[in-house]
Amino acid sequence: MSAELSPDLPLEIAHLLLIDVVGYSKLLVNDQVESLQQLNRIVRSTDCFRAAEAKDKLIRLPTGDGMALLFFESLEQPAHCALEIAQALQNHPEIQVRMGIHSGPINQVPDVNDRVNIAGAGINVAQRVLDCGDVGHILLSKHVADDLGEYRHWQPYLRDLGECEVKHGLRLHLVNLCKDGLGNPQVPEKLKRRKRWKETAPIRPVVSPRWALVAALLLSGCALAISFTIFLRHRAIRSETFGSFTGAIPDKSIAVLPFENLSDDKQNAYFADGVQDEILTNLAKVADLKVISRTSVMQYKNSAERNLRAVGKALGVAHILEGTVQRVGGRVRVSAQLIDARTDGHLWAERYDRDIADVFAIENELAEQIVAKLKSKLSPQEKAAIEEKPTADLAAYDLYTRAKILIERSVFNEPREASLREAVRLLEQTSSRDPSFALAYYELAHAHDQLYWQQYDHTSQRLALADAAIQTLRRLQPDSGEAHLALAKHLYWGYLDYDRARQELAAAERALPNDSDCLLLLGYIDRRQGRWEASLKEMEHARTLDPRNILILKQIGLTHRQLRRYSDVIAVFDRALQLDPNDVAARSYRARVDLEQHAYTKRLHMHVETFLAQNPKAPQQISIDLVDLALFERDPAMAERTLSGLSYRYGTESVAFPQAWCDGRLALLRGDSAAAKVAFTEARKQLERTVREQPNNAAALIALGLVDAALGQKKDAIREGRRAIELFPVSKDAIDGSLFMEYLAAIYATSGKADAAIDQLAATAKIPGSLNYGELRLDPIWDPLRRDPRFDKIVALLAPK
Repeated sequence: MSAELSPDLPLEIAHLLLIDVVGYSKLLVNDQVESLQQLNRIVRSTDCFRAAEAKDKLIRLPTGDGMALLFFESLEQPAHCALEIAQALQNHPEIQVRMGIHSGPINQVPDVNDRVNIAGAGINVAQRVLDCGDVGHILLSKHVADDLGEYRHWQPYLRDLGECEVKHGLRLHLVNLCKDGLGNPQVPEKLKRRKRWKETAPIRPVVSPRWALVAALLLSGCALAISFTIFLRHRAIRSETFGSFTGAIPDKSIAVLPFENLSDDKQNAYFADGVQDEILTNLAKVADLKVISRTSVMQYKNSAERNLRAVGKALGVAHILEGTVQRVGGRVRVSAQLIDARTDGHLWAERYDRDIADVFAIENELAEQIVAKLKSKLSPQEKAAIEEKPTADLAAYDLYTRAKILIERSVFNEPREASLREAVRLLEQTSSRDPSFALAYYELAHAHDQLYWQQYDHTSQRLALADAAIQTLRRLQPDSGEAHLALAKHLYWGYLDYDRARQELAAAERALPNDSDCLLLLGYIDRRQGRWEASLKEMEHARTLDPRNILILKQIGLTHRQLRRYSDVIAVFDRALQLDPNDVAARSYRARVDLEQHAYTKRLHMHVETFLAQNPKAPQQISIDLVDLALFERDPAMAERTLSGLSYRYGTESVAFPQAWCDGRLALLRGDSAAAKVAFTEARKQLERTVREQPNNAAALIALGLVDAALGQKKDAIREGRRAIELFPVSKDAIDGSLFMEYLAAIYATSGKADAAIDQLAATAKIPGSLNYGELRLDPIWDPLRRDPRFDKIVALLAPK
């Protein structure tokens, strides 16, 4: 008979986040209470807190002037939660906190009130980590930081602070977490004083008791075995979803980080951006180089620190170029240095101090020197392209740079229309100053196409403006990569001519070998033509050139969403939120997975409430979520609240309903049929005007059909819906074609044509598309079919397996 060793208390590994209010004891009693109450509300509203609480994987303990949160699923949880809290506290400067994070063994023990309390080395070390911080600090133990540092998305935000003496002469190694202005980048005062320590005094490192360490290792071993099994099962999915940067990094690869603006006039920040962008653009024309796209490198602008090894790994490059720009009067100084990101070795540096008119010559020389240093081949055509000046007018170039940034920011972000229209205004000024500035027409065509495609101005006049910009671009640079790419985008967004767009892309790729837009647009075309796996492959390829571009991740996630691969959707949007935890669209898409897969609205509700708490004056940014939540939860109070937050339109990029459509649906939810009729009538006026002006606008026709069905004009509704399907069958467009099939089924259902609705739904459920289990279960628009067993069968077909 063998003896089994067991500890006196059950041991667990917890990932701990400790928070306390700095200067708490100096506050008045009323202020103490108010501060803790507000802090509690903020903490409880974070996604990390709610997700862990929902799974019963969270222990929370008050600590007098703060709290301890114990997570049990991932060591990333306390770090994500700390950043969420720091973000929310920016709106409450009166509450000053510090935070400490550690992962280690703990014991759950009952206190005198028979409530859960915590003891053990894990909580002790976490408290010592916290005690080393000042206001705003998010400090991590080295143990946690080392584990997080294994993931490239954490590496840029971890700053090693070295060791600090804590209680009883023990030594603790600390790391500072700072991300996008969150956290305190300064060295804690306690660590600043360490130079005065008596080095002769022995300092013992913080360690756990031996039995606790052994038990922790045993538990970790079991967890590792389980995790490894899960990892093997999901490795194929994750590698397909995210690609891999763990393989060999090409030696001839480079990222051009944002140049620092050293000018006293901070308005020259656009000038510094323009210098970096032009160097990047020049290098990207070299086929023998891998050059990371602008969107990914711009995320390192204004970064608290740059760990170049970590940046190189995150971007998948061997070399990094960084520099500074200083503009004073008519002179400009550009300094640049080339770093080997694998070794942190300094390879080359140069400083240019010249007349401001020579700035483009500086950029060209710099690009050619880098090509030579990396021993890359440079064809005569590439050399000529690099040496060509975009414009001789620096004021025009500044306007162009501002417009380009506005267009980039408009993607998936509000206010989209205002940003695009302002970009058009700036670009028109640009071309007025320099009518031969070809790149300005490239961006101008893109802005016009987006205003047309996103239904802000879906008119022939807007399309003609894009046409004119492209014609000017082709006249100035007839066979440039930008001319071919602009035409490809225009054919895709403006004319839905996917085959000709594909042909133009082939020519664009030859001239723009490092442009991720070429690959992404090819992925869009493959997706529209029903080549789903090819589409994902092209988008993943685009991500190797633009690895931190959240737009590409969103598009990959939306592609999986059309295929109803919800585990992949979750993985992709979780990754997107690691890149930008505050991205509203990514938060929405992630929250909707539970809704679409399981008909659960809780996560979407949490997303809406959290956003409104943080952005009470911007409900229009989540108007679609507000409307859907009110409808799906059938909540009249939410409906009333939603009306004040509506933007002027509702729907997807391709099918936009007037606000009056939402007003009508929410009025029906409240039981006010008279108000609903008034609203639907107004919606019909707006849509009927569009259809009269654009009789072949399938998106407007299908929307008008739904409105007519709601008004009881059944024959008109069905005729309009069928006409939209004729114009846009699935064979022509796999995305909008399936969406129109779903909307036609809704028209039939609302018009009392149950058999036709069931047939249409059954066909739609069998192909990739936006039709999903959750919305069939919850959306009131399907209520006319709910007692039909054939409808239940379709719902069951889409139910989670």
